[in-house]
Amino acid sequence: MTLQRSEAYAAAAEVPAPPSATARRPAGALAAVLRDLRDRSGHSPRSLVFAAGDVVVVSGLPGSGKSTLIRRAAPGRGIDSQDARDRWDARMPKFLPYAVYRPLVRIAHYAGLRRALRSGASVVVHDCGTQAWVRRWLAREARRRGRGLHLVLLDVTPKVAREGQRERGRGVSGYAFARHRRAVGRLVADAEAGRLPAGCVSAVLLDRDSAAALGLVGFEEPEAGPSGD
Repeated sequence: MTLQRSEAYAAAAEVPAPPSATARRPAGALAAVLRDLRDRSGHSPRSLVFAAGDVVVVSGLPGSGKSTLIRRAAPGRGIDSQDARDRWDARMPKFLPYAVYRPLVRIAHYAGLRRALRSGASVVVHDCGTQAWVRRWLAREARRRGRGLHLVLLDVTPKVAREGQRERGRGVSGYAFARHRRAVGRLVADAEAGRLPAGCVSAVLLDRDSAAALGLVGFEEPEAGPSGD
């Protein structure tokens, strides 16, 4: 585990990844890298830039600001289950409980995620923290195309997360929140100890302030192929 950075660059302004980061690489070729951007006292970077074709997964407690960060910093790149739910909510009768059509929302979300991954595009994926199988799937897809999986982890207190839920007008049950706290707590503790989820080549730890400072979660432009001339 390296407490620096590889092809995931964080800087006060957008900084391109080094040329080697855009080349195809075998799985396991890079040592895992941890970037801890918490407690920066107003000196947090404004951008994170990854290699073209990489996959970024944003994880944290419900209400920690994952969807807000993705919408603001990665427009057009985000794959968020909340977007699928919003589309289905708009179609369904108001009296119909969400639990009735939740399975359809999940199918639609994962089908859209699969299409995005198979396209080879650079994507930023919303992760609730409790679905380890999703992170394993993302790691397999990144390896399949010779790219890296990066974890961006929002580390906020349960109180802050509950306030975030109230602000968005949508909360989770006490039982579900406890599950999320355990899962995200393990992710944070493992990252701090240098243990990243299987397949992750880097992790970035953010608190609420450093997440708010980020204006871009982006990717290098792919290198142009050889011309036919």
